[in-house]
Amino acid sequence: MNLEHLRGLIVSVQPEPTSVLASPAVVAELAACAIANGAVGVRIEGADRIAAVRAGCGDGVPLVGLIKRTVEGFEPYITASLSDVRRVLDAGANIVAFDATPRARPDGSTLADIIGLIHARRGAAFADCARIDDARSALASGADIVSTTLCGYTRETKGTTLPALDLVAAMKALGAPFAVCEGAIGNSSDAASAFASGADAIVVGTAITNIDLLVRRFVHACSAHDS
Repeated sequence: MNLEHLRGLIVSVQPEPTSVLASPAVVAELAACAIANGAVGVRIEGADRIAAVRAGCGDGVPLVGLIKRTVEGFEPYITASLSDVRRVLDAGANIVAFDATPRARPDGSTLADIIGLIHARRGAAFADCARIDDARSALASGADIVSTTLCGYTRETKGTTLPALDLVAAMKALGAPFAVCEGAIGNSSDAASAFASGADAIVVGTAITNIDLLVRRFVHACSAHDS
């Protein structure tokens, strides 16, 4: 696919699992709202929700799909196996997000295996990275996109200041053809800083679509005031 169409804002629509918003139909409506208001694409978790978004938004919308699945004894949980890749593509995503760290995957697949399958199915490979070495390895294996998604969420990067502006800048310095800044972009100032650091696109989720968390934050503020 032409990644030029992906430059700008990608909205992550991933409600909390127990949220009333987590149904495929509601996620599809939220995704359609994001696209209608200028988002260039959406990031969606779960095969049923990916399929609903594809049906609701049409074939032309860039859809970054992923499967989150925890497997005991393994740390990667974002599209961490070849079967997960197949499920994402079968559901209608044309871009597959996957854990690009060197941590062992449940099915023993390698980074090259994951990217090779995505490309064999004519998808674009969106590498969720934690460190610059992850991006280097992903690009060497043929990834189309590298992202800062996992920075701050692995043992080695826990406590990193987010958004990961230094990492996205390092990705561009490395020669990444398309680098994404994702994680803790909470306002327009953060967005501007990400693009100034070299990002080709940003992914924003919580600040736009995690209504459950946003409401709880305001409720907490009200409770603090009452006390």
